Amino acid sequence: MKNLRYLILTVVLLVATIASASAQSKVATVDMKKLFNGYYKTKLSQTSLENRKSELRKEIKDMADGLDKSQADYKQLLDKANDQTLSADERTKNRIASEDKAKEINNSRAAIEQFQHQAESQLGDQSQRMSVALVGEIQKAVAEKAKAGGYSMVLNSASIEVVVFANTDNDVTASVLAQLNAGAPIDVTAPTGVPLNISTNL
Repeated sequence: MKNLRYLILTVVLLVATIASASAQSKVATVDMKKLFNGYYKTKLSQTSLENRKSELRKEIKDMADGLDKSQADYKQLLDKANDQTLSADERTKNRIASEDKAKEINNSRAAIEQFQHQAESQLGDQSQRMSVALVGEIQKAVAEKAKAGGYSMVLNSASIEVVVFANTDNDVTASVLAQLNAGAPIDVTAPTGVPLNISTNL
């Protein structure tokens, strides 16, 4: 019976301690999507991705131009192979050459398709790596701002899965964004190209 009373007393004290800590805790909100889109490094990363995308497009166009030339050569060889004004030996020679050219065209088509697939995968991986790195930097800045402001928790107001309602009185998005963009080498208000993929869930 005595042990039971001690147990009840311990539970009551524990609940009181938790309630007291909860009452004293400060919660802030932050819009991770706004931070991500407004961060100057995001804009630099978007520019880098757009430049890489342009380079890959040029490579694919060069390959496609080469394929067009091969197809034109194949048509000429095929015409000569069927040209009755030429000797049988010449026609045979052109027929064999056209068959070789057809194989070359098929190989080129396969190479272009493979290159396109690899390029898309490469761009996707690069975008994902950049996003992860940027979110990590943003989270670090949010943590520093939260510690400086005495906040015990920061909720992502951009995610409806995490926050149903948020009072923005303690929103630190603007101050964190100002901290992130301090000394930015570019104009962060200028529009950018291709967006990075990002999940704004913390």
